[in-house]
Amino acid sequence: MEKDPQTYEIIGAAMEVHRELGEGFLEAVYQAALVIEFTRRRIPFRTEVGLPIEYKGMRLSGGYRADFGCFDNVVVEIKATLVPPDQAQLLNQLKATKYRCGILINFGASSLESKRMVFGTENNLCESVDQLRI
Repeated sequence: MEKDPQTYEIIGAAMEVHRELGEGFLEAVYQAALVIEFTRRRIPFRTEVGLPIEYKGMRLSGGYRADFGCFDNVVVEIKATLVPPDQAQLLNQLKATKYRCGILINFGASSLESKRMVFGTENNLCESVDQLRI
């Protein structure tokens, strides 16, 4: 699959945050640092983006809230500790919303870890397109 420059810009910003802060902080610290880095790099973003879910044309009362929405088409979830349900959460966010690409970023390792996922591949399934350990 061809590499997407938008997701690489986002991952590059996360790499800079991890390079400066390292591991061990709470997610809120990394989120605040990413706000600064996204702004410096002129990456368009919104924080705590509501991701409503619809069922048969009706909006459900529940929904998801993503850490960031970037470029109006990329969901970004950040973690200080990665657990297996985190990947499922990102996949479900993509499945249920207009976003077609998502990045799961783990700041809790000695090297930054990221996973980029795309929705809308064959049979409308989510697919992991790459996993980076930087």
